[in-house]
Amino acid sequence: MIRRVRHAAGVGLLLLAADPALAQTDPPPAPPRDPIDRLLEPSRPTPAAATEPPPPVTEKAPALPTIGFAGPSGIVPRSGWNEEYETMEDRWRIGFPEWDRYGLGYPQVFDYPYRPGRWFDPYNQNVLKGDYPILGQHVFLNMTGTAVHLFEGRSLPTATTPFESTAREGTRDFFGRPGQFIHNELYTLSFDLFRGDAAFKPVDWRVKLTPAFNVNVVSVQELAVISPDVRDGTIRNRTWGALQEWFAEYKIADLSEQYDFVSVRAGSQPFVSDFRGFIFSDTNRGVRVFGNYDGNRTQYNLAYFRQQEKDTNSGLNTFEDRNQNIAIANVYRQDFLFPGYTAQASFHYNNDGPDVQFDRNRFLVRPDPVGVFQPHRVEAYYMGLAGDGHVGRYNISHAAYWVVGRDSRNPLAGAPQSISAAMGAIELSYDRDWARFRVSGFYASGDGNPNNGRATGFDGIIDQTNFGGEFSFFRRNRIPLFGVGLTNDQSLYTNLRSSRLQGQSNFVNPGLWLLNTGVDFDITPRFRLVNNANYMLYDKTATLETFTFQSEIDRDIGFDLSSGFEWRPRLNNNAIVLGGLSMFLPGGGFRQLYNKQNDRVDPLLSAFAEVVLQY
Repeated sequence: MIRRVRHAAGVGLLLLAADPALAQTDPPPAPPRDPIDRLLEPSRPTPAAATEPPPPVTEKAPALPTIGFAGPSGIVPRSGWNEEYETMEDRWRIGFPEWDRYGLGYPQVFDYPYRPGRWFDPYNQNVLKGDYPILGQHVFLNMTGTAVHLFEGRSLPTATTPFESTAREGTRDFFGRPGQFIHNELYTLSFDLFRGDAAFKPVDWRVKLTPAFNVNVVSVQELAVISPDVRDGTIRNRTWGALQEWFAEYKIADLSEQYDFVSVRAGSQPFVSDFRGFIFSDTNRGVRVFGNYDGNRTQYNLAYFRQQEKDTNSGLNTFEDRNQNIAIANVYRQDFLFPGYTAQASFHYNNDGPDVQFDRNRFLVRPDPVGVFQPHRVEAYYMGLAGDGHVGRYNISHAAYWVVGRDSRNPLAGAPQSISAAMGAIELSYDRDWARFRVSGFYASGDGNPNNGRATGFDGIIDQTNFGGEFSFFRRNRIPLFGVGLTNDQSLYTNLRSSRLQGQSNFVNPGLWLLNTGVDFDITPRFRLVNNANYMLYDKTATLETFTFQSEIDRDIGFDLSSGFEWRPRLNNNAIVLGGLSMFLPGGGFRQLYNKQNDRVDPLLSAFAEVVLQY
């Protein structure tokens, strides 16, 4: 006999069941056929002696549910349905079967595992997160909202002018109270519209917009810190809005059956030129050609950036043009010599033209406010090799760069300079169960003679260095020194530069040696503890002696101890809580810069808490 059975996905199947009583006389049944073959057979006329035809179908079977928030379908059906099958041309919204966990013969709605989602649910499938197409079968929209809240307190050497610009009347010490507090809030909403399925191949095209809004508050204990005008007090409140990302991307061609490709992207876009951000890490206006080859074992980038000016307090872009051109070319090779190890070669070109720029707090940032205040051009060429990955059970990350070029008139040296400087870094780590043990070293050459016309102190372009401990005091804070920074935030270079984002590269600097040891503990899959200890030395001190009119400054900078945690309560990036505490113990070379008469500087402290929420 013949029985009609409805398949879980809504397609009618025909299954044949032989009567056991007829098994001895009837021939064996024909081998089973694929259901699709049955549906595609040409129709045959029904014999007159056949049974009565089935009654016509008068209503459509109910649609089966689709998990997550699928949104309305953009597919208009071209064919209908009948008693045997129903076409589902939107392959993304077919749905799942009814749920009968206990075999009671009817669905248990309260126990249904494939629950439809809601538009504001980022954890399950959602059309707003690119899980379902928003248009047709291939066009997706991914919306990402991010809120970052930062609270940080720190103590930094803070210069003051006795009697005139100090917050405490009658103070005679050159360095006043060091306390500072920062509250920073950043909100971004990203719209990423693309065609293609990136799980299998690169997108055919993409358009992305990311508006951003920032609120920041700074409170200090001395005057003339937040502004050159002492009447502005000790508290600064600023807001800034920007269109941080805006670019279009187009895939030029597929190069192989493994989806090797070449694409072009134009507009304001994020780009990090190496593994650790030693030379360039920024979101800015440019054009980039990128792709891969040999089954994705080789990746490459060719990029040109015409820099936009930065907002001083938020670090976001403005629409003001900055007279700076940057060109970058790099190539990565995976499984180079060892499985799991990736090698990189890169070239950077920086042409930072002469101009005069005061930041939004009215401090001079170009040229650097040291020595000769004269606009100058910095033209530098960087050649580098880097690697990241593992060799067996040991993890390795390293980089080496050499930079050459010319500075038309360095402010500190007061004369044109030919540039020749080097940098090297290496980190080795070993994983044992839930702990990672690390040792690393960092070297940036210094300038031993500022007056010989050769600048040998290394500096990056716009670096954001992820090395030596992410919670390190020396890396997280800008340490001011007479109008410039001994070092700037998110950087390890002791470059005597006015600002990491708005200042020009300065190759007349003391350089740095850094030795690091650390251990990370994955306490749980959600909670990670990071601990680091750094010891730092100047490479050369002649530049500092010229700058501060001192002699025989020690090379010893001091010890930097830090500990912090990272907590991901939902095992993803939708909620991240960070916190850290760092302490800097000044050495002789640091004490001489900031308190020569007393020969003593108390330990500098920094503590922060950061919450990242993402939809």
